[in-house]
Amino acid sequence: MTINSAEINLDLETLTAATIKGIAMDAPFKANSGHSGTAMALAPLAQVLFSRIMKYDANDPSWFDRDRFILSCGHASILLYTMLHLTGISLTVDDLKEFRSFDSLTPGHPEVHHTVGVEVTTGPLGQGFGNAVGMAIAEQYLRNILSEEIVDHYTYVICSDGDFMEGISHEAGSLAGHLGLNRLIAIYDDNHITIDGNTEISYSDDVAKRFEAYHWNVVKLGEMAENMDELEKALLQAKTEESRPTLLILRSHIGFPSPDLTDTSAAHGEPFSEAEIQKTKVLLGLDPTKTFQISDDVKKYMHARGRRSETARNQWQERIDSLSTDRRKYVDSFLNLQPTADLDSLKLDFPVGTKIATRKAIQACMDTYSEYLPFLIAGAADLTGNTGMKIKDGVLLSKSNRNGNQIAYGIREHIMGSAMNGMALHGGVIPIGGTFFIFSDYMRPTIRLAALSRARTIFTFTHDSIGLGEDGPTHQPIEQLASLRAIPNLHVIRPADAVETEVAFKFAIKTDAPTVLVASRQGLPVLPETKDKAHLLEKGAYVLKSSVDPKVLLIATGSEVALALAVSEKLESENIGCKIVSMPSWDLFEIQPDDYKLSVISSDIFKVSIEAGSTLGWDRYSNLQIGLHRFGSSAPAEVNFKELGFGVDQIVSQIKSAITPL
Repeated sequence: MTINSAEINLDLETLTAATIKGIAMDAPFKANSGHSGTAMALAPLAQVLFSRIMKYDANDPSWFDRDRFILSCGHASILLYTMLHLTGISLTVDDLKEFRSFDSLTPGHPEVHHTVGVEVTTGPLGQGFGNAVGMAIAEQYLRNILSEEIVDHYTYVICSDGDFMEGISHEAGSLAGHLGLNRLIAIYDDNHITIDGNTEISYSDDVAKRFEAYHWNVVKLGEMAENMDELEKALLQAKTEESRPTLLILRSHIGFPSPDLTDTSAAHGEPFSEAEIQKTKVLLGLDPTKTFQISDDVKKYMHARGRRSETARNQWQERIDSLSTDRRKYVDSFLNLQPTADLDSLKLDFPVGTKIATRKAIQACMDTYSEYLPFLIAGAADLTGNTGMKIKDGVLLSKSNRNGNQIAYGIREHIMGSAMNGMALHGGVIPIGGTFFIFSDYMRPTIRLAALSRARTIFTFTHDSIGLGEDGPTHQPIEQLASLRAIPNLHVIRPADAVETEVAFKFAIKTDAPTVLVASRQGLPVLPETKDKAHLLEKGAYVLKSSVDPKVLLIATGSEVALALAVSEKLESENIGCKIVSMPSWDLFEIQPDDYKLSVISSDIFKVSIEAGSTLGWDRYSNLQIGLHRFGSSAPAEVNFKELGFGVDQIVSQIKSAITPL
């Protein structure tokens, strides 16, 4: 989008940049917390992006074809909040004054869905950069599938030294360059400062050469952080790149123009003193006696800048409205993430008694349902076949196939998770990605951020227990289930068989929160009890079967559900009645009404939980916990289960010993 230079008031732009710097000092000072220096150094850049470069309309902040802006260095959040206020996207001056206050709209780091205009939740350094890669992937896919008339925008991300020191940035840069994401424009704020001091004490990378090696278009901007015209030229030139993502390296000076704190670590991690703020405001041409000062001229000018794409948005809507009925329905399936068929009316046939690994059941779901899910983008960390992450007739995403819906992430779990979150938050796609469950440890930051962001991301983790066998304890997850169950707003589902897996897959597609599907490597019997009851999986737990007068309640998940049924047969042969519960999801169970929960897990019965993992947390549901308190072993699955205490006779013996006094 070209801006008419006659519309730009240079004097007002200079005053606006000074205004941004003033607020960048005032808000942290009032909060007695925050980071002023980076926001001050980047004020001219933000001014150029929001007033000259980016396509968005403050009247409709969620317009689908807007440019996306990510502040990966989320500690500079006051910069973004100020721009959201000045352009009229959201936030009031009072919101700015409540910076870092309890439950305010201006928290310490940006949070998506909390503050209108914030695209992703940033803070843990490097994650925003990874999200930007995912957003660029989503834009590229949708542009090629739906046409440039419907999807035609860019992703801008500001990164810091800290972002590029974090390991995730290496994976993100590598993947973005490999895929040739030319509509991804990253600006590296090269200010040479970290909290501990000058970056030289810990960091001597040649960032330009590093990203050139990743196949990026790298431009060294040098000393132009205060030159808005030159910044605009550089950004417009970056938009003409046709085959590579662009990195603009900007040498900025943190805290500029503070007389005493420019280029110091003190400008990074703590608010300026009142005296320093006043001295700096004098240099900026602001009234040193006033705080949060925004002139009427700046307000009027920036509100107009925030609406300069209104015509483009209206024209976009006209193009959408003029689509044929069938074409509109297809486009809406992406924009609204609606399957093109009623998935609930479709059902796979898994014969009772056959053994099917639940990872294979996931692949069966992909084979059957992906044709009705055009918005699904799948991939794996070099484990596509192992994890069931192959879309039937899918196209591998590459520089030459930009409409690819199948991503080969390579051995890059960190960026896989972060990019998936970026895709989900971009909208128009639902990402599903897989790896072995043990490697969820690499992805924990992204899983947590998915939950915090309520991103519609589907994580599939296979090889879920000691049942994976000979690869041994380095690959056998023990504590991972307990760890992920502790994360709020995250659906963690471990299906008992292929039938439960199908229900879980459909649930993951339609829910508005991130979902973790935990699946087995080994074959699990399709249970007769799940055929008519598996739909209850969405309640988190349900009764599989029960004797007339049960003495023992057995609760199990995943592969241990079949084991619990075998245990119950043994106990009942000894006149100990049993009630068996499949509990694939704690979090879904916890949100059910109390009467339902009591109907499933009765209070007046001896309860036993069986799960081949850590028992942490199971005491809330059971009196006796059968689980693991050690790492696994390298042996065939059946040997592991027997040697580590999961034989039928072993469990029966423990239960009988526990209930004998009763």
